Amino acid sequence: MQFDRSGLDTDKLIELYTELVRPRMIEEKMLVLLRQGKISKWFSGIGQEAIAVGVTKALDMDEYIMPLHRNLGVFTARKMPFDKLFLQWQGKKEGFSKGRERSFHFGANEYHICGMISHLGPQLAIADGIALAHKLHKENKVSVAFSGDGGTSEGDFHEALNVAAVWGLPVIFIIENNGYGLSTPVNEQFVCKQLADRAVGYGMKGITIDGNNILEVYKTVSEAREYCIREQKPILIECMTFRMRGHEEASGVKYVPKELFEEWGQKDPVTNFENFLIEKAVLNKYLIEEIRNSIHKEIEEGIAKGFSAGPIEPDTEEEIRDVYAPNNHVVKKPSTNTSSEKKFIQAISDGLRQSMEKYSNLVLMGQDIAEYGGAFKVTEGFVAQFGKERVRNTPLCESAIVGTALGLSIKGFKSMMEMQFADFVTVGFNQIINNLAKIHYRWGQNADVVVRMPTGGGVGAGPFHSQSNEAWFTHTPGLKVVYPSTPEDAKGLITAAIEDPNPVMFFEHKALYRSISGQVPDDYYTIEIGKARQVQEGDDISIITYGAGVHWATDYAAKHPNISFDIVDLRTLLPLDYDAIRDSVARTGKVLLLHEDTLIGGIGGEIAAWICEHCFELLDAPVVRCASLDTPVPFAIELEQNYLAKSMLHGSVQKLMAY
Repeated sequence: MQFDRSGLDTDKLIELYTELVRPRMIEEKMLVLLRQGKISKWFSGIGQEAIAVGVTKALDMDEYIMPLHRNLGVFTARKMPFDKLFLQWQGKKEGFSKGRERSFHFGANEYHICGMISHLGPQLAIADGIALAHKLHKENKVSVAFSGDGGTSEGDFHEALNVAAVWGLPVIFIIENNGYGLSTPVNEQFVCKQLADRAVGYGMKGITIDGNNILEVYKTVSEAREYCIREQKPILIECMTFRMRGHEEASGVKYVPKELFEEWGQKDPVTNFENFLIEKAVLNKYLIEEIRNSIHKEIEEGIAKGFSAGPIEPDTEEEIRDVYAPNNHVVKKPSTNTSSEKKFIQAISDGLRQSMEKYSNLVLMGQDIAEYGGAFKVTEGFVAQFGKERVRNTPLCESAIVGTALGLSIKGFKSMMEMQFADFVTVGFNQIINNLAKIHYRWGQNADVVVRMPTGGGVGAGPFHSQSNEAWFTHTPGLKVVYPSTPEDAKGLITAAIEDPNPVMFFEHKALYRSISGQVPDDYYTIEIGKARQVQEGDDISIITYGAGVHWATDYAAKHPNISFDIVDLRTLLPLDYDAIRDSVARTGKVLLLHEDTLIGGIGGEIAAWICEHCFELLDAPVVRCASLDTPVPFAIELEQNYLAKSMLHGSVQKLMAY
């Protein structure tokens, strides 16, 4: 192993050595504790320390890193106190995640580290978002994302690199090629000669280096950082290394040929660098002993503090409260009484436009949303007013753009991403469910992101452009799910969603876009998320609904004046307005839950269960659900009309009236 110390003084070399030894010594102690049964699990990075340490030391302290679970050197080189790290690993309240996350699945903004999720690949797109924030602020900064060789097979890897290249983002993508994805060798993961060779396919620079040589890593990343800032381009660096332990200790290493351990043992990053520094008279045995004794003291004191911490006493109120970032939203009334007749789609556009004017840090992203104005023309004309930096066409990569939105949020931006159709959200599902929704609960970072979801059937668009998939997200703590039915609500709720620092799934029924009109205040205003709207009061039957169902219900009520309907428009599906639901049940005693989504697994089932549990004494009949058929949405108009819940509304009403 050849070390090139040119340009590095003695102090810097000793600093790099100290930071290299620290994670090795911590790991050696953790393995002892694991064998003693004093800790429960450990992911070892022994043999790979030079990458994490070299990368981290090449960056400014305020540049974000997206590490993985084998990058202890990132955390220690960022000067995270070892005692708090150990408390984190022990699942203690005093750790970085209040006992809610394991090992390295956490982040800390004060150290500019973004916590990973087990799905690995989604971290890369977050780096895109942070780099985009740097670019928009014209800051000379980069972001760094780690990936293993196995993670490069994920779609998120492709999407994140492609977005970074297309948008010219200053991101350093680090691949730790250690030969195995758990037990799967690289020859079963990819067939290209080197993973860095993939870079040319994205139009970016790719480099392969010795990941066990800390000076090579440090200098390469330092130069890459300058390149990314100067050229405003990403770069891909493949670091060749080897994992000397199992994927995690329980998995063992029986699947690895013994000769590989012998070969890579000769390339140990700590031993080789130490010998080099001794040879160059930078280190001697006394200084080495002093450094190691200092680290040993730090480790022992931290472990003692960790073991002395008591067990967590669960606080249910705190657990529930921390799912969402605090939202001190105060409903904003229009400043004047003027209003205009607007279609549903115009009201959404108006709300977005005024939000863009109000928040200079709001960025809109989506396929074709710039000059074309979006598939439904919601953002038509926005580029002329706000520019292409803030109204951004995206490649077809939903997952990467959701991740980018989260990265923007970490840097204090607000963002709106338009799913061209709600159906396409499946491609970005992981980012929404596991990153956006959970991040505040996990380590206190909010996701200030709105995902717009053109949804619903009735327009003859078939099974891939007509789904009502809102119920998928109501089962996910950390998200808010909003679904307006009128132009006035659409504008007031989209502005409220953008004001909210939490992730909001904003559903817009496509069939309402141009078929529904109403008076909408001209000025900026908001409507409280989580509050239902009383459409009309009645005595006979409560219809609790949302979206297109509101119009089905009001049309039906108008045609059947002999029945007194109490109609509630939920407007928000997560959180639900349980007070409004109870009040309606109390007025009629008979409840019809109406939604366009399919019956099984629809939100109506949850509301029905809640009513039966909490309002049973108010009921005069069983709760009835009226929903669409449990089939995909058919294309032919006749089949689609038969599919929709609207076709079953009359029968459901008659069933309740006859009870």
